[in-house]
Amino acid sequence: MLRKFTAIWIIAVVLLTLGIVAPALAQDTTIRYFTFSAAPDHLEDLDTIIAAFEEANPGITVEVETAPFADYFTLLQAGVASGDAPDVFELNYESFVTYAANDTLLDLSGLVNSDAPFYPRALEAFQYDGKQMALPATFSTVLMFYNADLFDQAGVEYPTADWSWSDAVAAAQAIRALGDDTWGLFSPVQFWEFYKKAAQNGECSFFNAEMTESTINSPACVSTLETMISFMGDDLMPTASELSGVSDSELFLSGKLGMIVTGIWMFGAFQDAPFNWDVEIEPVINQHAHHFFANGVAVSATTEHSEAAAAWAEFMASSETAATVRVESAWELPALNQPEYFEAYLSQTPPANRAAVFTALESPVTPPVIERQNEMQDAVNALLTRAIDGELSAQEALDQAKTELDSLIQ
Repeated sequence: MLRKFTAIWIIAVVLLTLGIVAPALAQDTTIRYFTFSAAPDHLEDLDTIIAAFEEANPGITVEVETAPFADYFTLLQAGVASGDAPDVFELNYESFVTYAANDTLLDLSGLVNSDAPFYPRALEAFQYDGKQMALPATFSTVLMFYNADLFDQAGVEYPTADWSWSDAVAAAQAIRALGDDTWGLFSPVQFWEFYKKAAQNGECSFFNAEMTESTINSPACVSTLETMISFMGDDLMPTASELSGVSDSELFLSGKLGMIVTGIWMFGAFQDAPFNWDVEIEPVINQHAHHFFANGVAVSATTEHSEAAAAWAEFMASSETAATVRVESAWELPALNQPEYFEAYLSQTPPANRAAVFTALESPVTPPVIERQNEMQDAVNALLTRAIDGELSAQEALDQAKTELDSLIQ
């Protein structure tokens, strides 16, 4: 009986190698993929990518699990803690370090193609302790959106790539003068904008190089925060009470806001705005710096199917199929340095200056990240709010922020 079984097995292997036996004879592997960005708008797009992967990798099946972003990390952490983590899962950059530091992720260094055409900075973002602990799947950035019609009415030249924030303030003042219900600028004073403008200053960072101490209260950081708050003090930007529940994007769409600093994910939302608008890279304080938000694809350290899981992660992050589907469906942008993938994207209008999306990649800045990321963001935001409200000076707010951040990294 043993000899008969062995003979059948040998024949099956030979026939499979020759391609004349059904794939069902190969061992089937199912990998679970957990994602927040696909649902609800891009599940069919994800199905297209999966079908191409499964065709190229017979015997591997991808089983999709989704959750809204608000619930995603709670569910992911519960799965990790219970020993039931998905084989492959999506991670935003801000959460990556926490998972990498806790030995949750599989080192992909020897499992994936090192020559995949990722943007180098994107690939580096998902490295930890010299190991490739996830692959960059998508990126997005933040630009200056502007209402060209309001610029025309105010007799102001459109923004250029050489603008400083002083130029932006001068334009905002001219637009604000058009009427009491017309505002010049919206650039929120919060964690995400603060670290980015700190990088534009060039002399302000949240931590020292060794990550042993916070430097968020340095003179350069204080002056950066004072600059941001001055936009409100000069009556160029509405306060929360003046917005009266209207979001900044709704204000822009109403035609009553000259400039808004927001993400390229708003292209679709502004597509049918009843006025002419365009984008430009952000103004500088001392140098260019632009948000680099990224979502990565990671493999669980406890997966029983490491090679299949790594193959799916690599396909999702770097295949031509995944890149093409993402671009054509406006489902974020692949983090690949392959200009030919983006030709259709760049031809779409508005905005006319979509090339600014890629110009911004020449000066990327990633968020400061620590293991206790959410606590840091909440602490900084609370203190920035007190500075906006006049309860604390910029110096006092950042002195307190330093104390809190020092305790979080100990």
